[in-house]
Amino acid sequence: MKLTRVSVLALSMAAAPAFASDLDLSLTNDSVKGQYNFMSSKDDIQFGAGYTYHEGSRHIANGDFYAQGQTALGNLPTTAGLGARAIGWDDDSDANGGAVALGGFSQVNIPAVPGLSVSGSLHYAPSILSFGDSDDMTNVELRGSYRIIRNAEVFAGYRYLNTDIDGSSADINLDEGVMAGMKLMF
Repeated sequence: MKLTRVSVLALSMAAAPAFASDLDLSLTNDSVKGQYNFMSSKDDIQFGAGYTYHEGSRHIANGDFYAQGQTALGNLPTTAGLGARAIGWDDDSDANGGAVALGGFSQVNIPAVPGLSVSGSLHYAPSILSFGDSDDMTNVELRGSYRIIRNAEVFAGYRYLNTDIDGSSADINLDEGVMAGMKLMF
């Protein structure tokens, strides 16, 4: 079963450049995540899919759908999107669950330093939109990016994915930590 998951992940990542407008790879001390988005930031909608492997045999998958557009925050050019992120997780300790989290993202470019941008995303699912062992779910990501060349950037930031456990006062940090990574645009 583990070999099959690794094979599917490797095949998905190898095929991603043929379909994706960007491929995002990031690492924390305990996890590795791959995310690819099918549309460019200039399109009116965005579809994306991602997979995270967290140390200890935890698998997290996500599918994204957003309405997005170009705007300005003050005088800073900004891309923003509102929509939903479906998240499912499976822990080899027989716990699993997921949620359809509502939220959005924004990326603000800093014209004074060409290539520099800051971005963030926030998604929340109350218990009515959660299933399995999840009672609610919160997903936050913050990052600073610098575009090295026209179609590649490096970034550093922080990500947090937490769920409350159904029928308990306990919660689990499914993925949390300082991250670093790169984004390739096609």
